[in-house]
Amino acid sequence: MMQSILDKISPRERFDLIIAWIVISIAFTIMFKNNFLVDGKIVIGMLGIIFLVSLLTAGIAFVFHELAHKFSAMKFGYYAEFRKDTYMLLMSVVLAALVGVVFAAPGATIIYAHQGLNKRENGIISASGPATNLLLCIPFFVLLVAGTAMGVSGISGLFLIMAGSMGLSINAMIAFFNLLPISILDGKKVFEWNPAIFVLMIVTSFVLILFSMDYYGMMTAVMNIIL
Repeated sequence: MMQSILDKISPRERFDLIIAWIVISIAFTIMFKNNFLVDGKIVIGMLGIIFLVSLLTAGIAFVFHELAHKFSAMKFGYYAEFRKDTYMLLMSVVLAALVGVVFAAPGATIIYAHQGLNKRENGIISASGPATNLLLCIPFFVLLVAGTAMGVSGISGLFLIMAGSMGLSINAMIAFFNLLPISILDGKKVFEWNPAIFVLMIVTSFVLILFSMDYYGMMTAVMNIIL
């Protein structure tokens, strides 16, 4: 099955996905580095760990998002490929460094439809990416719970906490950003197709962002119930 999926991803598309994956991981490393300071300072070893965790978490979030668009389009009989945007990739790193926010638009999945997509097809294909990120929040939260139960004294517990917290936050942010109903982002097309689904998805993603940041002690309260 894995080979069958890979066969549908061209060499150029794989290259673009890998480059975007690495650059987005660097951007999220810059964004999250202050969350894991040791005595108020960045430790090179810890920075390396954050980058590795970013490769895992941001990689899964970004690649699964784009492949969801691709294979949803293919279900409707269209050919689709991801193409990186070098300018937007550079912007994501610059903004992460300057303002601590990742502009998660490293490129786009181009759909080749000779006669154009109707609103339903366009909406479903567009919703598939953010929906995938929202679903990915579940396993990353499970990792966070498992790591919290183990504690930060061991390497395994610390890694699970980092992967869980970053994965939850990154997926929520990528979903929310792409659901903004502006320009060529997914949200505009989802809204034009089904406003109710759009509202449900963007509100869910926003709540998950607040949850991942433990606003109002939401995550702490849930953790206290589970653990």
